[in-house]
Amino acid sequence: MSFRPCALIPTYDNPNTIRRVVEGVRAKLLDIVLVDDGSADLGRGRVEALGREGLAHVVRRPVNGGKGAAVKTGLEAARALGFTHALQIDADGQHDLGDLERFLGAARDNPAALVLGYPIFDQSVPRGRLIGRQITIFWTRLETWGRSIVDPMCGFRVYPLDAAVRASRWTGDRMEFDIEIAVRMLWGGAPIVNLPTKVRYFGKDEGGVSHFHLFGDNVRISWCHTRLVTLAILRLLSWPLRKLFRR
Repeated sequence: MSFRPCALIPTYDNPNTIRRVVEGVRAKLLDIVLVDDGSADLGRGRVEALGREGLAHVVRRPVNGGKGAAVKTGLEAARALGFTHALQIDADGQHDLGDLERFLGAARDNPAALVLGYPIFDQSVPRGRLIGRQITIFWTRLETWGRSIVDPMCGFRVYPLDAAVRASRWTGDRMEFDIEIAVRMLWGGAPIVNLPTKVRYFGKDEGGVSHFHLFGDNVRISWCHTRLVTLAILRLLSWPLRKLFRR
């Protein structure tokens, strides 16, 4: 499999951090697909400026559709531009750009694999996020019948684009996306490579912006796990039939 990677950065109203993230990524990887998910005037203006300066290939969604919708748009755009892999990274600056080469190297060595970051948090992480994360990890282990995925929620990852585009057709459009696409890609046969990476949460005074909606997104994630657990049970029950028809 060939290897021509780009970075994929979904953004929604990150005017204070987006330039820093784009310029930091470009120090390691020049090709960037930047998806503006319906930002307001200030955020949109910052994104458009990066496009005019040739620092990123900008794709604009006219209406905010959620992180998953933005990443799906970016996956399609990256594949249309001829890239084979997309390194997804958040626009708020919480991910460690020093790990870019390590993640790209893992993808280069395992081009069919989904490379997933699992976070090493510092004291900035909100306690509620940690609790919710542990619940999701528990359900993901049931859905995948094991521990192949260390953490399905970290937005720092590398997708093989063909497999990711196929799997993304069946996923939700908001914060549940990162979880669901990881599980579905594993079900589809993609090997999983898990890599630790430092994650820091920034306060509002540092330009940090959270688009996680405590009630709505937790409901969506719960419904996502309901779907995936149900499908996992059906897959398990159909396993004897699949073995029978292979004979």
